[in-house]
Order: sequence, then C-alpha cells, then structure tokens
Amino acid sequence: MESIVSPLPSATVHDAQLAYMSGFGNEFATEALPGVLDPRQNSPQHVRYGLYIEQVSGTAFTALRSYNKRTWMHRIRPSVVHKPFRQISNGTICSTPFDELPPTPNQLRWSPIAIPQEPTDFIQGIVTIGGNGDAASHVGAAIHLYSCNADMDDRFFYNADGEFLIVPQLGALRIHTECGILDVKPGEICVIPRGIKYRVVLTDGQARGYICENYGQHFRLPDLGPIGANGLANPRMFLTPVAAFEDREGEFEVVAKFQGNLWSSVINHSPLNVVAWHGNYAPYKYDLTTFQCVNTVNFDHSDPSIFTVLTAPSELHGTANIDFVIFPDRWMVAEHTFRPPWFHRNYMSEFMGLIWGLYDAKEEGFVPGGCSLHNCMSGHGPDNITWEKATNADLQPHKQQNTLAFMFETRFATRTTKHAMNLSELQMDYYECWQGLERRFMPNSSTNGKA
Repeated sequence: MESIVSPLPSATVHDAQLAYMSGFGNEFATEALPGVLDPRQNSPQHVRYGLYIEQVSGTAFTALRSYNKRTWMHRIRPSVVHKPFRQISNGTICSTPFDELPPTPNQLRWSPIAIPQEPTDFIQGIVTIGGNGDAASHVGAAIHLYSCNADMDDRFFYNADGEFLIVPQLGALRIHTECGILDVKPGEICVIPRGIKYRVVLTDGQARGYICENYGQHFRLPDLGPIGANGLANPRMFLTPVAAFEDREGEFEVVAKFQGNLWSSVINHSPLNVVAWHGNYAPYKYDLTTFQCVNTVNFDHSDPSIFTVLTAPSELHGTANIDFVIFPDRWMVAEHTFRPPWFHRNYMSEFMGLIWGLYDAKEEGFVPGGCSLHNCMSGHGPDNITWEKATNADLQPHKQQNTLAFMFETRFATRTTKHAMNLSELQMDYYECWQGLERRFMPNSSTNGKA
C-alpha cells in the first residue's frame, strides 16, 4: 500500500501535495483513516482497524506541563517488534566524548564537502565536525555535515541521543517519518525529535547540508522580552505533518544511534506504520524566509541574538545549550556605524554555515556549503577586505539581499574530530584573511582613524 496522507482540509496548511498542521508545539490530532482516534480516551480496550496503541515520551513523565512532550501513536505493529540490535560501524559519525584531539583556539574554516561518488544515503553521508558535552547526561551538542546521493528505501533511522536540526543547503529532502511526511528544501529547516523513526528520499537525486544534534533540552522559541508579542520566528509558520503510513512487509533495517554508537536491527515491516496520532511530540519544519527581522534604526547594531530562530536552554537561566541563529535578507540603515559584524571574542562558541549568497563579514573564502568554527574566546570578525570596504562605505540605506547564513551557537567549546581536521576541505590558510589588518594608530591625529 502506498503512503496515505490524511485530507483534513480544514485543519491543515498545504505545501505541494503534502499537508501540514500549523503552529509551534501545539497539541495535534491527525488521522490517515477516519475514526481511528477515540474522542474520550488515550488507550481504549479495542482500537478501530485492529491497531496497537503506543505512547512516545520525549520528556520525563513529571516534566512541567508547559514543557512535557508526548504523543500517542496508533500503529499497525508496535515498535517492540524487531530482531535484536547488533552494533555496526559508526562510519564518519562521531559522538561524545569528543576526545580524539585537544580543543583548538584556532579559527577554522572548511570548503563545501563533495557529493560522494559511490551510492551513499543520508545516514551514511553524515560527517561529524565536532561536538561537546555528554550525550549520556543530556547536555551539549554535536555538529555534522551531510552529503548524499541515494535514497533510504528499506532503511530507517532513529536517534536516541538527541534531536536533529537539519539545514539543507543543496537539494531537497523528502523525510518520511512515523508522524507523516516532510518536504524540506534549501531555505527551510526541520527538527526530528529524539527517538522518532524516519527515512530520507532525495528529491533532486543528491543533497548536502548541515545538522545540529541537540543532546539537551528541546529546541523552543526564544522569549521576546521587550520586543513584545510578535516578531522573529512566528509560531504559526512552523508546520507539522499530518498522519501518513506505510503498510509494507518484507526485510527492512532499522539503524539506531544509541549512546554514541550505531546499532542495526532487522525488521519484517516498515516502522512508519502509524495510522493516526495525537500529542505534541512530532517533527516540524520552518521556512527561514518567513523570519521577521528586528534590527537597529539609528546607530550601532544589536547582538546577533536578535536573529535567534530556536533556542535550547540549559540549567543556567539566560545561557542556552544551543542557539540557532540566521542572517537573512534585511535592511541596513545604521548611521555613523561600522555595519558588518564587529571584531569579537565570545563566551559562546560559533559554528557558521552559508546556505546561499554572500556573508557580509567575509567577502571571499566562505561559500555556500562551507562552514567555519570559532571557539570560546577565539578572536574573529570581518576579513581585511570587508573592513576596508565597510570603513569607507557611503552609509546610505542598503538592503542586504540574496543571502542566508546561519550559526549554531553552543555554550561549550566544540572539540573537532580527527576526520574533520584531516579533510582536504579544511582551509589551512584561513588565518591569512586577517593578516592585512595593519597598524593604523595615529596618536597625534584627531581624524578618527583616517589618514
């Protein structure tokens, strides 16, 4: 039987041939066949169509109601039906402890990794750049790239260590999950919660992008504070898929990421067999071009936290485990101001990627599909070319267009993997972009630095 998508036209937002429900963290109820969900209880004695009921809990049972995550799934078979797992090679996926190399204070940058020559699916194509924290203790993060050219047809994956924030850069992904189907193209993101099974089909035959693996508390929308009730990423722009199911039998493989290692199990049916579900623990996607920017309208510019799309908090109030920040199209109007990002050293560590266009702090070397890492207190900022241009610019209102960069900002330093440091794409001369910043100090001049 082909995957079935529930119509539910009054409750969904439609995208191409797929349907979605709108809202961030909502309580959803969706059926691919009519009358599956009991209107009065979660676990009735008898379930229509001969289905099994299974709850998936994304938080402790006693978590505060506002943060509690769980979904009730109505399945053709429960998840317990599989052969024993056996450990398999991790390939180029790494996890905590990231102790292969000492963490480096050097600024690092990589060119885009190539699309593989051999058939490589989404999971096989994941390359870990580095990470921090401890997956077993639910703190920290890992940062990965992916590059692939093959579909996951009879192979499925779930991650018990954390949720995946996926940022496509090249090629669209069709992600078939237990909760439904997501189409995610460059310029969009999706989040797959911890433990949710899925497979990835490559709409364009090949794909490349970035992944932030969040070991800690779930991503949520940042509080807006003085901004008020509206702005940044608006909740209604987040889309969750309606129920869809695969009724397929045969020989399939389920790969689990568990405590840092990959495990494989044989299963005689597709695990994406959820005919209906209700709850608030489900995958979602978001179109980054719908982000409502907030920016300065007189002089100077604010910290990049004003561009936060999602945040995963830590136990320290005001300090995130991870912030996901973007730099999209926006007007630049600040007067008497050096408009690109200033030179800075941060408590938080910054991993940056570029989805398309040019980034305003780097004129050269930082290209779509590439990435950079500036660890805790490592100095960074605009290169020499950008500094010269911005210092001498005529400060007319200017729209930064056709650009989309992002940042995974983590509270712990990112420890790189050996594989990442041995990639041919690592730019060994990255530090050179700042060496042209010469001494300009003129103690006897009052011309504001101009010769």
